[in-house]
Amino acid sequence: MTAPAPIPSSVPDLPGLIDRAATMLANAKTAAEVLEAREAAGLAYDVAKRAARLKNAKSAHDDLIAAAHRAQADALEIEAAAKRRLADEYDAAQDRGEVAGRSRSCVGADNAPATAADLGLRRDQIHEARRLRDAEAADPGIVRRTLDEKLERGEDPSRAALRKMVVDAAMRGMRPQRKPSRRNPLYVPPTPQQAAWQHVTGTFRAFAEWASDDTLALAREGMNEAQGSQFHHLDVAAIAAGSKAFTKIKEWFDA
Repeated sequence: MTAPAPIPSSVPDLPGLIDRAATMLANAKTAAEVLEAREAAGLAYDVAKRAARLKNAKSAHDDLIAAAHRAQADALEIEAAAKRRLADEYDAAQDRGEVAGRSRSCVGADNAPATAADLGLRRDQIHEARRLRDAEAADPGIVRRTLDEKLERGEDPSRAALRKMVVDAAMRGMRPQRKPSRRNPLYVPPTPQQAAWQHVTGTFRAFAEWASDDTLALAREGMNEAQGSQFHHLDVAAIAAGSKAFTKIKEWFDA
């Protein structure tokens, strides 16, 4: 791998920049050419982002701003693809011993492999490229979908949005998979009417099972002790309302 060649200072219009970056990536055969394609896509992204900001500042028609955002998204998609290619190229170069691995020392070695810095790359750039590659591999099309969702909402399709997507994808991958459900596939949830009646019968059944002579005797002693409480009148009102409801339900059977 060698350092990428600089992008020429004279650049064509925005669609030409995007087409050029896409063509460079499609024709890239070496890691250096992938880096050049990444730089070209990054330049197109920056130009499109500036165009969108300028049009927005001038209160241009929504269609013009949307067109600039689409160009920005297209450039960002090419840049992301170049970064994924870069991750593959870099890892392959490490496997071949052409680039130093994390555990390999290059100090004082005349024939030591190149480092990321030798290639004009930072460690965080390599890390980002790998995470982009892994997110796309785990969920194909996630980069384009993320950009399209931003466009549909009229939002800025930015590098920050893609970084958030990568982090979210990584977090999803770290979560343990759910165990298969043991719910009966033939289970049918009750209707609101059935659920209400089940609540009534469940309440009656639970109270009847609890209300033995002994527990009722204890409850009466507790009532006598609580008569001096400041909330005793609330207890009396609640019991009276419950008794009225119980009586009404019993009348349904007698009707």
